[in-house]
Amino acid sequence: MNDIMFFLLLFFLIVSTLVNPSVVKITLPNSKKVQEMNKQQIILLVTKDQNKKVFYLNNQQVDSLALEPALKAKINGLTDPTAVLKLDKSLTIQDLVSVLTIGADLKIKMVLATEPINK
Repeated sequence: MNDIMFFLLLFFLIVSTLVNPSVVKITLPNSKKVQEMNKQQIILLVTKDQNKKVFYLNNQQVDSLALEPALKAKINGLTDPTAVLKLDKSLTIQDLVSVLTIGADLKIKMVLATEPINK
């Protein structure tokens, strides 16, 4: 009985390491001040994959041409919509400005997410 339990435990440990959650890893820029947000927000993640920008809206991948309509659909019915921008550190300022322009056109408050500097 102990042998069976050991093999089952070993099997589940090996299988659990193979499971890959749908998480996109990015490196955020650093900042000295940190501010928490308590209201309902939309998370817009922009990363670079093989010299191509990839957009994720609330953990769902969105085509670059469909970003504005998808954001418009997400803010429908929200009062004072807020989007948290998580842009990879390797992206350019122009990439940030392009996303901010879409947010300004839709009248969405945009907040840039950063990582705190550890002292």
